[in-house]
Amino acid sequence: MKMHGLGNDFVVIDQRAGSAPLPAALVTAIADRHRGVGFDQLAVIEAAPDADARLTFFNSDGSLSATCGNATRCIARHIMDESGKPALTLITERGRLTAEDAGGGLTRVNMGAPLLSWQEVPLARAMDTLTLPIEGAPVATGMGNPHCTFFVDDAETVDLAARGAEIEHHPLFPERTNVQFASLIGPDHLRMRVWERGVGVTLASGSSSCATAVAAARRGLTGRKVTIELDGGTITIDWRDDGVWMAGPTAHVFSGRFTPAFLGSA
Repeated sequence: MKMHGLGNDFVVIDQRAGSAPLPAALVTAIADRHRGVGFDQLAVIEAAPDADARLTFFNSDGSLSATCGNATRCIARHIMDESGKPALTLITERGRLTAEDAGGGLTRVNMGAPLLSWQEVPLARAMDTLTLPIEGAPVATGMGNPHCTFFVDDAETVDLAARGAEIEHHPLFPERTNVQFASLIGPDHLRMRVWERGVGVTLASGSSSCATAVAAARRGLTGRKVTIELDGGTITIDWRDDGVWMAGPTAHVFSGRFTPAFLGSA
């Protein structure tokens, strides 16, 4: 299936009826927007004995990602529509995530508690995650994957491709990092642009939105419930006692099958 959440797009492979290996070369072949399908992340759905499904995520460079918030919302919506259930439990490397119908065509997912210590993000050495020793004094947050959030006067003016690529590989982040640039545009209202590790510039990112909301609340810029304007649309983040909840729209674009010729050439 091809899906997207606010333009953050995914290929979703349903292996609940049986699994098959998915080598990195096949992932990158599918990711090719000219010779494959194209995606920001690829997600695999598998059966889980103690949950509604297990999800595994890959970046477009073939690397694994522990979490992908918008893909989780898209898949949750698909399974809720398929099963008629109003709420689900999904297993990811991030842990057990709860998803639910938020009404009005929106889907809400609890992405779990943010990881705020330097070891959990992880960073290369001990430091205050609220103010990193990088020009611009960004905030580090773990959401199952690492994030580096810069608060700037105007996110629109940032050279996202150049700065994102530079910060992704900063030596403070041994596992690389997602990078966000955010501006406060109103009370509890942020404008954010994102560079995803292993992908590049994306129209939206669920885990990046969660990390940015947490960072803004920790800095005292906003409360714990915020609206974030992304290049691909609007998402709502609510940092509650039980985790960071994310709500927004989803889209199922098409379903199909790969040809044997394509699979054989990857």
